[in-house]
Amino acid sequence: MAPLMFPMTSLLFIAAILLLCGYTLHKVRLIHLMLHDVRDQSRRETAGLFRQLEALQGLYTDLGLTRSLPDTRGWAASPDFLLELARHALAERPALVVECSSGTSTLVLARCLQINGGGKLYSLEHDPAYARQTREQLRRHGLADWATVLDAPLIPRTFDGATWPWYATDALPPDGEIDMIVIDGPPQATRALARYPAAPVLFPRLAPGGVVFLDDAGRPDEREILRRWADEFPEIEQHELRCEKGAARLVNRPRA
Repeated sequence: MAPLMFPMTSLLFIAAILLLCGYTLHKVRLIHLMLHDVRDQSRRETAGLFRQLEALQGLYTDLGLTRSLPDTRGWAASPDFLLELARHALAERPALVVECSSGTSTLVLARCLQINGGGKLYSLEHDPAYARQTREQLRRHGLADWATVLDAPLIPRTFDGATWPWYATDALPPDGEIDMIVIDGPPQATRALARYPAAPVLFPRLAPGGVVFLDDAGRPDEREILRRWADEFPEIEQHELRCEKGAARLVNRPRA
């Protein structure tokens, strides 16, 4: 029986080596795939960063800015979205613009109106500190005559039996059609579908051909909001914009 022990031990050893090799090859392949994913992600991030730098340069060029804009990272609107706003405002020359949440976009839009030589922007801001900061930036850029930041606390608003905290709008001009609406607030943390009320409150005042821009349209909440708006306002066409955080452009096309 002793002579049979060596071949059996050898077979077990070979089997163990083969299993180890297979396991090692499997791990090497996983590492290889992971490195490819990291490389592709790095390329996407680099391309995305380059796109934002191009958009930021476009803003400074198109608007002829001589002072720096506030930060465009984090919660602020991204340069590519700001450039969409600027190019529309410069081309269409809106007379009345309403913005939900103030910030860098307020400066960009006010500068567009200044270049156009006409129009007025009203920015609804629920946070007094942000409102003060934006007003100071408007003064710094010499744009205070073109934009008014309204203190607009979030108050309960009821639509179809559901309640949302949304901006007080009593300080908005009571008359006149709105040519352009920019929706970048309230913050998502205030409530699920936090930006939904913009439609029932502001869309009835949207001028024929008026345009709405929604930021952060890549988020699940905003996608659901757009779906609801499409059902409730079928005359308003929706178009996706290729922006860093997702965006949508809505155009009021009243049926004849």
